[in-house]
Amino acid sequence: MSQRQSWLEGWRLLAALCLSLVALSLWIASMRQFEVEGVRMVIRFTARSSLLLFCLAFSAAALGRLWPNAWTRWQKRNRRYLGLSFAVSHAIHAVAIVTFARMDPAGFAEATSAASYIFGGIGYGFIIAMSATSFDRAAALIGPRAWRALHLVGGSYLCFQFMVSFGKRVPAMPLYAAFLIPLLIVMALRIIAMARHPRGQTVAAG
Repeated sequence: MSQRQSWLEGWRLLAALCLSLVALSLWIASMRQFEVEGVRMVIRFTARSSLLLFCLAFSAAALGRLWPNAWTRWQKRNRRYLGLSFAVSHAIHAVAIVTFARMDPAGFAEATSAASYIFGGIGYGFIIAMSATSFDRAAALIGPRAWRALHLVGGSYLCFQFMVSFGKRVPAMPLYAAFLIPLLIVMALRIIAMARHPRGQTVAAG
């Protein structure tokens, strides 16, 4: 039985999300005349947009198995494009971080540490690898078992990294705890889906 599809699917969805991310980032930076504070606002914005897109991509397979309906079918069909949109969001995030480092080296040094370079670098390594294997030819090249392992380990690592990144701000800004809720929900959904479908579960990131 064929699935009914909307206009906002596939590459159109990816294009719409990417254009929106770029336009919003430029608009946010322009609010502070493209100065350091505007760049830092873009860093915060893209951290949150990346969180949203990551959660949509990483929960797609689990939600599709647990609660099949029009929304979760759309989400599962488009998980590849949601995952690629997450990668674009985090690429803009990286550009904003590099811009911040060049515009305000002292402020950048104060806001970062050696650990952020190491763990952030690993995270970006996973994002690049997962994005590259989101395409059919690359996925076929490494095989289904390696694909599942890469996306499971990479997605779980990124989820943990998001938790640490947002969680460490909670003592100073308690409202940041709200950003941990979707991450915990996503992990719970995946654990439940794995328990119910141990042999068929796949990662929704590609």
